[in-house]
Amino acid sequence: MSRLIHTLTALALFGLTAGCSSAPEVDKASFAGSASRKSVPDTSPFWVDPDSPAARQIQTWQQEGRGEDAELLKRIADHPAALWPTGETDPAPQVRAATGAASRAGRTAVLVAYNIPHRDCGQHSAGGAADADAYRQWIGKFADAIGDAKALVVLEPDAVAHVVDGCTPGEYHAEREQLLTEAVERLKRQPHTKVYLDAGNPEWIKEPGKLVAPLRRAGIANADGFALNVSNFQTNEVTTAYGRELSKSLAGKHFVVDTSRNGNGPLEGSWCNPPGRALGTRPTTDTGEPALDAYLWIKRPGESDGTCEGGPAAGRWWPEYALELARNSRA
Repeated sequence: MSRLIHTLTALALFGLTAGCSSAPEVDKASFAGSASRKSVPDTSPFWVDPDSPAARQIQTWQQEGRGEDAELLKRIADHPAALWPTGETDPAPQVRAATGAASRAGRTAVLVAYNIPHRDCGQHSAGGAADADAYRQWIGKFADAIGDAKALVVLEPDAVAHVVDGCTPGEYHAEREQLLTEAVERLKRQPHTKVYLDAGNPEWIKEPGKLVAPLRRAGIANADGFALNVSNFQTNEVTTAYGRELSKSLAGKHFVVDTSRNGNGPLEGSWCNPPGRALGTRPTTDTGEPALDAYLWIKRPGESDGTCEGGPAAGRWWPEYALELARNSRA
């Protein structure tokens, strides 16, 4: 559920660090301050999962007598975060459960479609659909499960940026762009679904102009816009400036920004579970920027980037890292 460069070879080549999008590996439907400060109630239009890993962790810690830590973790559990469906053969049960609950609450479900073939260049979040036809079937089930519900879908983190940085081999580029075009069109058949095609982050593809042609080939014209900073730590100021520039080159397309862990900005030299990070701006559509539709928690705070810095596998819940994000946060 953004990154600079994912692969070890790319890290060596560019001398940069980049977060990676990390899909959960198991199926489940699911900034500094004192612990006594209460989490501010969520007022965004987005759905808050009452059975999120953070919510379940709060219950566990309360039972274990860790009330202070449980109170801090409300800074995550009380706010909406995107759902990354993990059933790569059939995402429908998780999508349907989330959109159904969101509809009953009168809110919008935030979802991430992350199953493109040759995903993540074989690194921390390696996997994806077996081939193009399998992906078409998967995205069709994803879209069908949304139905008439209100949903915001972030489409395929990393997919376009990996075409630009060369991580994805050239023989897969045309197929990938075609699949993304089809995915945008399929998702937009749902009457209340907004689609934002992922476009990396400012420290990954430093020149936004390099993204313009690939995004166009990937169907950005029919999408509602693009997503930035997914699973990464770039600041709002830097990311918004980058988004404005890219928007101007894409006929004014709007964008959304992942603020789930950018409260302290990036840590130089580290994209994978960097220490000392903090929650960023809470999800909201009140951005003050005409082209910026929302700040979102696309990466679920507390879920690992991969097996680095002592973390579990990519996408697995890591309670102590979640607690650090909450403890370092200002709200």
